[in-house]
Amino acid sequence: MPEANTKVPFGFVGLGRMGRGVIRRLLTQGQRVAVYNRTRARTEEMVREGACGAYSLRELADLLATPRLIWLMVAAGPPVDEVLFGKGGLVPCLEPGDILVDGGNSYFRDSMRRAAQLKERGIFYLDCGSSGGLEGAERGLCLMVGGEREAFAQAEPLFRLLACEGGYAHVGPSGAGHFVKMVHNAIEYGMLEALGEGFELLHAGPFALDLPQIAHLWAHGSVIRGWLVELVARALSKDPHLEGITGYVGGGSTGRWAIEEAWDAGVPFPVVALSYALRHRSRQEDTFAGKVVAALRREFGGHEVVAATGRSSQEI
Repeated sequence: MPEANTKVPFGFVGLGRMGRGVIRRLLTQGQRVAVYNRTRARTEEMVREGACGAYSLRELADLLATPRLIWLMVAAGPPVDEVLFGKGGLVPCLEPGDILVDGGNSYFRDSMRRAAQLKERGIFYLDCGSSGGLEGAERGLCLMVGGEREAFAQAEPLFRLLACEGGYAHVGPSGAGHFVKMVHNAIEYGMLEALGEGFELLHAGPFALDLPQIAHLWAHGSVIRGWLVELVARALSKDPHLEGITGYVGGGSTGRWAIEEAWDAGVPFPVVALSYALRHRSRQEDTFAGKVVAALRREFGGHEVVAATGRSSQEI
């Protein structure tokens, strides 16, 4: 076990694409980070890049300075509860005053429950909606944080390191961070679908249009300019007619949650609801709109696409 003055300030659990990107951002800023992943090879990969490796959650806890600050980047649902409360889980390794940050896309009501459970043990639980995709993980994220202000204030140096300028805020009590991220993702559904449908009409219209040129043009000065339009341009520059992929669009949990919450609250939510339905439609028959949305999700989040030739997305 390391001496107290050599212990590591930040711990990370979950080394998927986003998790590794976030850790690399900290390492490039000269920060010391202890990491754990269920798959040992992922931990060893980050150790080679400069992180301190832990091969059990107990070992991770022992590496960290107290009060501990641990970021979870784990798939939503049962995997989070397993990491926290399961056999060999993290919670028994912690002490009052330690802080856990759930940086994944957990359902906000689950985050409220977990925060209440952990508060009984004196452990803080912050729910942190994280946006910006793979590029944001390495260059600066947008962070929407819910939970107790005391814990937020203690964890703020980490948020400052991970976020882009002006890109983090305490948005409310436990659950608020993941609620705001859920609504953010619902808006994203509608924006992606609108871009997909617009470019499908450009593709099907009476003119032989240069779609990458139009996307690049719209990214400069138009009312709809923005990062998503830039990503359309980038995706189309690689494959102008998106012939290498199908229009199968994955994802859906945050959109479904948002629709259910909206309807329970009496908010009609027609654009998001239809966009969500069309994601399911995309899995039945191919469309160019689906190709655009699939390509966009690959560009900003590294999400897998289904290749038109049956190849995996890793081969495209």
